[in-house]
Order: sequence, then C-alpha cells, then structure tokens
Amino acid sequence: MDVQGTVQGTVADGFEAVRDAFVGNFDRRGERGAAVAVYRDGHKVVDLWAGTRDVDGPEPWAVDTAQIVRSATKGVAAVVPLLLHQRGQLDLDAPVATYWPEFKAGGKDRALVRHLLAHRAGVPLLDRPLTPAEAMDGESGPRAIAAQRAVWEPGTEHGYHAQTYSWLLSELVRRVTGRRIGRWLAEEIARPLDLDFWVGLPPEEAHRVGRIGPVEAAPVGGGLKIRPKRSVADAYHDPHSLTSRAFGAIDPAPDENDPAYRAAELPASAGISTARALARVYAAMIGPVDSGPVDGGTRLFAPATLALARTEESSGPDRVLVVHTRFGLGFMLHGPAAPLLGPGSFGHPGRGGSLGFADPESGIAFGYVTNGLQKGVTADPRAQALVRAVRAAA
Repeated sequence: MDVQGTVQGTVADGFEAVRDAFVGNFDRRGERGAAVAVYRDGHKVVDLWAGTRDVDGPEPWAVDTAQIVRSATKGVAAVVPLLLHQRGQLDLDAPVATYWPEFKAGGKDRALVRHLLAHRAGVPLLDRPLTPAEAMDGESGPRAIAAQRAVWEPGTEHGYHAQTYSWLLSELVRRVTGRRIGRWLAEEIARPLDLDFWVGLPPEEAHRVGRIGPVEAAPVGGGLKIRPKRSVADAYHDPHSLTSRAFGAIDPAPDENDPAYRAAELPASAGISTARALARVYAAMIGPVDSGPVDGGTRLFAPATLALARTEESSGPDRVLVVHTRFGLGFMLHGPAAPLLGPGSFGHPGRGGSLGFADPESGIAFGYVTNGLQKGVTADPRAQALVRAVRAAA
C-alpha cells in the first residue's frame, strides 16, 4: 500500500527516519492502518498515522482513531498495582491471599503479589476454559482462578499468563481498592494524563475504534519468511501444551470486534488506545530527565517505583512462550524475545503487532498501534522497524 502522500501528523527534526520506517511498513510489511508516537524527555517528537481505520474497510485512519492493543494492555494495567504500592496500599511481598483469601486454594497459598506481576503465580491456564460471556462478566474469571490448582509451585518458575492475567490483576485491584480496574485506570491515570486509553470502552467512544483482523506479512529480504523454531511452533499447535491452554483460557476465542468484548474490563488483552496515549503513559512513567511535567501532565512513578518496574524478576525459558523471556513487575524487559530500545527498556507488546515501552536512559517513550494482526507474539517486524529508526535518532 502506497501511503507516502497520505501520512498525517508531525515529526520533530532528527526523527525523520521514523517517518521513513512508518511508510516502509505500508510499502513492504503489509500494514493496513496504523499510528506511531514517540516522546522524548516528556515532549512529543513523533505523532503519525496513515492507512484505513478498519482492517477491512476504506475509511481513513483519523487523528483520534483507537484500536484494541491486546497484551500491550498489560503494561499500562501494571501501573495500577505499582502505584498502589507506591501509595502504601499494596505490599508486593505479601501473599495474594492476604487481599484475596479464596486465592490460596490449590497450592497457591505462597503466591506473592510480585509473583502475580512477574508471571510466576503458576496459574497461566484454566482446567476448564471460560466461555466469552463468562470471561467478560467480571465474576466467573476470578472465581475460576481462585479454585484453579497451580501448575507449578508459585515463585519457582515463570510462564506467560496470557489470559489469566486479566482476572488475577483485576480481582487483586478490586479487593485492595473496592474499584474495578477499568474505573481505577480511568480516574487515576487516564483522566489526569488526558489519555485516550480504556479498559472497558465507554459506549460514547465506540465510533472511534477501528476493526482489527489478521493480515499476512509481506515477504521481506529476498522473499524469505521468518519461521519460528520447531519447538515453538509445536507448542502452539499441540492442544495439550501449556502454550495452547494458556492462550485458550477463553474458548471459543472471543470476537475482538464485538462491542461487548470492547466494553469488558480485561486488562490482559482488551485495552483500547491510540498510539499517542500509549506513548504518553510510558512518558509519564519515566518523566523527563529534569523531573518536569510531561507535556502538562504529571510524572507517575517515584524513582524507587521505576526501579521496581524494570528490575528483573523472571528470566529464562518461559513455560508458556517456550522462548527465553524476561519480566519485571508487570512489564516485559528488553531481550531477544522482546527487543526494545536498550538494556534498560521496559514495556509490553501485544500479540499481532502493538507495542508500548519506555527507555529511561534515553528519555524515550514509544507507542505503536495497528489494525492488521500479523503472526507473532513479541517481536512484530513493523514495530521493530520503527524501534530501529527511533534508536538511530535517539
């Protein structure tokens, strides 16, 4: 798709390569509709959008178009427990059952709050998957998680809690604050920072959200396609593997374009955001180097909380993703499976494309959203092309 003349937005001097990479995603990497935003030291330096709002429609992507960002939601949702800890309302080293007594069943009595955030809680799957209606009702998920027996002793291993993270985090936040996580995010983070980000989309905003769907990645580099390792491919195709069962905790798979799904408060997978909001919230996590405002907003994390977000809690072979992964408290950390800007970067990708992260050393915060979902969980080639361009500029 040739969008050279239809790319909208602005790029600051020195970041022109990001625009070139963005155009290249449409020309060479199968992009349909997307947006990218970058902040540096609290100030916006890239804000671009192009293509169509819907993956399967002709309407142009607008300045305020938002999309489901899948697991990139996890990184923004992780701000909630970290801020609760920063405010003295949540002890990261307390058992989850301190706040949620029913959770201790099934060998989970020693699972700590930090284990939950670092994908070490041992409940990446459900023995009986939930229907989409159950997954979205706000009660069936937490109840099933509380009754679920741990797959491994909490704290001893790690494996990506792809879907169950929704009910783990949302119920913990509800028990601590008395508020649902979508409302907490809206009142304490999105509203003060003026973010177009929702976990639980309000009906009045539904017209802004595009339709997402699968697209094939265009061949790059002589027509070769990147194929996953055999062990990874086998794990995704084996219906009995931890991988398939973790991603299949909702069965059948929900329709992500369904208004009911978009309105559900699922902080593992159903957040809706603009690229601008995704970048801005990460900019607020790290703040500018002079600790000043983020384009008029406030800094979210104290230095000690920022250190917690990106201190390694889990590293090594991931029981679910199979590859080597690294996690801090609620965030993926830079590594081969999830390349970010540099060794100190932290953030979260969304399966199929989207990505948000921050790099405190350079002062960079990054957000990318797309309506075209390509195969892959953590290192989408379109996002990586943009990251490489940002790295060169930074």
